[in-house]
Amino acid sequence: MRLLTFTTGTTGTTGTSGTTERLGAEVDGLVLDLAVLADHAGVPIPHDLLSFVQAGPAGEEAARRLLAADPAGRPAGAVHRLQDVTLRAPLRPGKIIGVGLNYIEHVEESSRSLDTDKDLPPRPVLFGKPATAVTGPGAPILHNADLTTQLDWECELAVVIGRTAFRVSEEEAYEHVFGFSVLNDISARDQRRSGQWFFSKGQDSYAPFGPVVVTRDEIRDPMALDLSLRVNGVTKQQSNTRHMLFPIARLIADISSGMTLEPGDVIATGSPSGVGAGMVPPQFLRPGDTVEATVEGIGTLTNPVVDAR
Repeated sequence: MRLLTFTTGTTGTTGTSGTTERLGAEVDGLVLDLAVLADHAGVPIPHDLLSFVQAGPAGEEAARRLLAADPAGRPAGAVHRLQDVTLRAPLRPGKIIGVGLNYIEHVEESSRSLDTDKDLPPRPVLFGKPATAVTGPGAPILHNADLTTQLDWECELAVVIGRTAFRVSEEEAYEHVFGFSVLNDISARDQRRSGQWFFSKGQDSYAPFGPVVVTRDEIRDPMALDLSLRVNGVTKQQSNTRHMLFPIARLIADISSGMTLEPGDVIATGSPSGVGAGMVPPQFLRPGDTVEATVEGIGTLTNPVVDAR
C-alpha cells in the first residue's frame, strides 16, 4: 500500500488552513479516503497514519480489504484525484534517528569539507532530529539568514518502524519495519556546536518527509533503490541504497541494542555524496530554490525554500 496523509483545503506559505488531515491510500493516481471507506463498510480503522501503524497487522489487513472492494461501491467523498488534494507529512514520528556518514563517498567528502574523520566509522554514527522538524510535501524549508548561510540538503531513504524493537538481531530486523518513505535531512552546516549536530539538523522544517509511506511488502529490495536530489532542476545527488556502509538490518540491530524503537519512529538511513558543502566551491540553499528528493519506488518529495526572517 501507498499510504499518505492529505487535506482537501488550500495551502499557503504556513501550510494548509481550515481543514482536517485524513488518512488515505494512493491507487492509480487517485487518493482513497480510508476513513470514509471504513465508515461506509462498518469497519473500525484508525483515522491517522501514526495510529494506523501502531494498530499493527489487523489495521493493515482491514485497509487492504477496503481497497480491494468493488470500486463501484465506493461512497461519495471517498475518492479524490491526487492533484486535487494537499499532501501533508505522512505522520509525526515519536523520534527520528539520523545516520551520518553511511555512504562511503560521503565519508570522503565530509572529511574534506566538514572536518569529520576520514576513516570509515566502525559503527553507525547516530544523531537525533526532533518531531517538530518534520514538514510535508510542498511545505516550505525555512531559511533564516540570521542563523545560517550554509543551508544544505541530504536525500535519504526513511525507514518507518512498525513493531516495537529492542535488542533485535539483524535477522529479525525487517519484521519490525512497517514501510519506507523519503526524508530530506536539511542541515545548517554553520550551526554545529562543539561538534554536536542537534541544532544544525533539528530546526523547524529541517525534516521534509513524504510524500507517502510505502508498506514493506511493496518494496522488493530496499537495499537496491536509486535515490537522487535536484535543486532547481539540477541533479546534485545520485546513488543507490546498495552503497550504504551499514545496511538497514544492521542499523536497526545497532540502534535497538540500547534504545527502544517504537511504531511510527523513523530512521533516516544516511545521505550519499553530493551535498552542497562538498562541492567546489560549496553550494547552499537560498530562498527561492526548489528541492526535489526522489527514492525509487516511493516518489519525489518537493519543497520550496523560503525566507524565514
